[in-house]
Amino acid sequence: MPQFAPNLVLFDLDGTLVDSVPDLHEAVNRMLAELGRPTRTIEQVRDWIGNGIKPLVSRALTGQMDGKVDEALLDEAVAAFDRAYQATNGKLTRIFPGVIDGLKFVRTLDIPVGLMTNTPRAYTEPLLAETGLLRFFDHVHCGDDLPVQKPDAGPLLYVAGWFRVEPTGALMVGDSVSDLNAARAAGFNIVCTSYGYNHGRDIRDYDPDAMIDSLDELSSLLVAGSAH
Repeated sequence: MPQFAPNLVLFDLDGTLVDSVPDLHEAVNRMLAELGRPTRTIEQVRDWIGNGIKPLVSRALTGQMDGKVDEALLDEAVAAFDRAYQATNGKLTRIFPGVIDGLKFVRTLDIPVGLMTNTPRAYTEPLLAETGLLRFFDHVHCGDDLPVQKPDAGPLLYVAGWFRVEPTGALMVGDSVSDLNAARAAGFNIVCTSYGYNHGRDIRDYDPDAMIDSLDELSSLLVAGSAH
């Protein structure tokens, strides 16, 4: 098993630290009901998340991964989803096993630790407060902080610059091909979880630098590095 001595560790949120599908599923179906559309199964919603809110809403409206909808309808649906998710966010979300121990271990390495999510800040901050995870992070980067999101390298490079560390020494921990492609594009190493949300595809097929079944396995993968 490889070992890493990172100068920075960034964690994805949904599918990596928390299982937020039940809340997202409830919000999607409230939105669809408000618009008079057929509801979706929790399995469908699980496969559709990971690229931000607008793609999720588009997929829910069309029932397709690459579905396209009229911009006016999309705006109306996103507003309906926002109202619904403000009400459901954090109610059914659960922290995955091993996450707390894994985060506690990473904090012992004396390096910066950040959260890197495509989820907007209006949803992320209440969820971090509700779950008690906020205390583990030196920086929280959300999906509406920059014009681009994962899988673009921009957010990862921005946070590396914010901490003044070299991207080639940094590590991303995530569950999806969006996390992997963003890390590759930014020059980060990438560790992927075997669980989570990857549009129904096995993340192993994309050849991450390492795989873990639980975040507490990071204690075997990471050693103290340098933040400089």
